[in-house]
Amino acid sequence: MPSVPNPEFLRRAIALATENAVQGNGGPFGAVIVRDGEIVGEGANSVTATNDPTAHGEVNAIRAACKALGVFALAGCELYTSCEPCPMCLTAAYWARIGAIYYGSSAADAARAGFDDAFLYGELRKDANLRQVRSQQLLGSEAWAAFAAWIASPNKIEY
Repeated sequence: MPSVPNPEFLRRAIALATENAVQGNGGPFGAVIVRDGEIVGEGANSVTATNDPTAHGEVNAIRAACKALGVFALAGCELYTSCEPCPMCLTAAYWARIGAIYYGSSAADAARAGFDDAFLYGELRKDANLRQVRSQQLLGSEAWAAFAAWIASPNKIEY
């Protein structure tokens, strides 16, 4: 069960975001991962600095926390982020098994600053064949071989 939110952790995320914006290292987004009342990972947006569209503050914080803890799941951890997570970061938090998310600015605030995720949320609600980026399944039977190998493998680590 998540603990009571601690505003100091959110202040750290906001400071990371502000510093990042001032220094021009990427977008104005910062995040920290907390476990048992201690920061175990921090991250700021580095999309433009690294030419990596997935290098959002939350994703960078998740990566840092996983590396620091030597794990691929962050059950028992909380995410404090300067802004409401975009769809990718929200999904990353779910995949990481984070127990709670606390954020400062809203998605509407981000839109006012030029970071509008409403389009992405709208695309996700559409049937795949109605989205702007076309997707089509190919080689489904052949691709199943990877899942069959996973199912049969005695070496798999489930997540």
